[in-house]
Amino acid sequence: MIVSRLAVTFVFSRRLFLRLLGIVYLIAFASLAVQITGLVGSRGILPTRELLLRARDAYGFGAFHAFPTLLWLSSGDAMLLLLCWGGAALSVLLICGVVPVLASALLWVFYLSLTVAGQVFLEFQWDMLLLETGLLGCLYAPLRSPGAEPNPIVRWVVWSLAFKLTFLSGITKLASGDPTWAAWTAMTYHYWTQPLPTWTSWYASQLPVAFHYWSVPVMFAIELVVPFAIFLPARFRKTRLIACLLMILLQAGIATTGNYGFFNLLAIALYLALLDDQTVQRQPVMRPESDSPHPEPRAWRVAISIAAVAIACLSTVALVREIQLTAGTRAQIARSWPGRILDWVSPFRSINGYGLFRVMTTERPELVIEVSDDDRTFQEYGFRWKPGDPRRRPAFVEPNMPRLDWQMWFAALDPLGAAYWLDALAQRIIEGDPEVLRLVGPSPLGAAPRRVRIALYDYRFTTRAERMQSGAWWVRTFRRNLN
Repeated sequence: MIVSRLAVTFVFSRRLFLRLLGIVYLIAFASLAVQITGLVGSRGILPTRELLLRARDAYGFGAFHAFPTLLWLSSGDAMLLLLCWGGAALSVLLICGVVPVLASALLWVFYLSLTVAGQVFLEFQWDMLLLETGLLGCLYAPLRSPGAEPNPIVRWVVWSLAFKLTFLSGITKLASGDPTWAAWTAMTYHYWTQPLPTWTSWYASQLPVAFHYWSVPVMFAIELVVPFAIFLPARFRKTRLIACLLMILLQAGIATTGNYGFFNLLAIALYLALLDDQTVQRQPVMRPESDSPHPEPRAWRVAISIAAVAIACLSTVALVREIQLTAGTRAQIARSWPGRILDWVSPFRSINGYGLFRVMTTERPELVIEVSDDDRTFQEYGFRWKPGDPRRRPAFVEPNMPRLDWQMWFAALDPLGAAYWLDALAQRIIEGDPEVLRLVGPSPLGAAPRRVRIALYDYRFTTRAERMQSGAWWVRTFRRNLN
């Protein structure tokens, strides 16, 4: 007798998650392909070859562990581009469900290699999140039975990553002791102090103060309370769905008022992995007992279960350590043997702590690069995406991520700490390196500059009245020249 039963399955849910992961990888690799040589190529701002030579001198044979990258085989521009476009091709395979385990593993290796080589330009939290998600994707992908139910242990570890990302984003804001988060005033600064605002950011900043004030507790509720619904039993399907929608809504709000590359899509992919097939497909999943697909090989199931448990344990250590370090307390767990194991695997950037905007910036310093061909008259380089000309409308660039524009925001917060690569950038501009010049935009001069200087300004959004009068989106005030 054939019996049909209503099944709680995650086969289609896994397929959706892996396809979205493949799309995120495709965006990340394609975005990097058009920037990588200017950033870390042979004539880039921070050449990879110089990084690896210094690493070999400092660490000896241990450099291969401290800097795990395929670029040890060759650090030339051709290898950088091969990893980018090869990663894009592998992403298509993952999207199409072709050899998903092998494609996931190679994608993780390729992106890790580029992240190591990218240095300061690939140290963003979403780069780390993509590597952590990608590593779990290697375990979650089907080996040879796409219709088999995913390993429940791996599935729970994927869910735990969604929890860790969201909960840490909230708890670190409290643990940091930042006064703007404590007073619920942080959102009055966020829209104009974030790295790459959009034109919608300007409109959001004009909303009433009460809106900014009450949006903070709503955000805290989503980041600190809602994630616990992830761990509810299967019968609380609707509760998990509501939690998923709330977290997706938060990500959508972030994406529509700022440029964060592929981060928001990646976070949404993790949240959608929380939903079972019945919820995703919006219809009951009936499975005849006699038609149950063959499970994956036992050895494979055991191996990935062990790996998932190990990752889960280290991920818990990373969560606790992140809270302790943010709070400035004595991070006991960092000095214990679990902390030492976490340190040992840290070069692989795949088990991390997170904490987006744990301290809200309340001012907006901005670096402006100026060039001259006579040492007297200087003209401004107009970056394509970061704030420059006050009259230029802030634009959307996501899901692309212009990494130099992004890094200029961090450099403005700490010009001295960024001096080593800012000096290199200025030198490349003087030399007229085309790969670097493509990153900073068209030259305001007709010839190569004789001198480059960097000016520091303070920026803020205009008010409605100021914009009606001047037509400008920004007000800027000169502070000083850095060189």
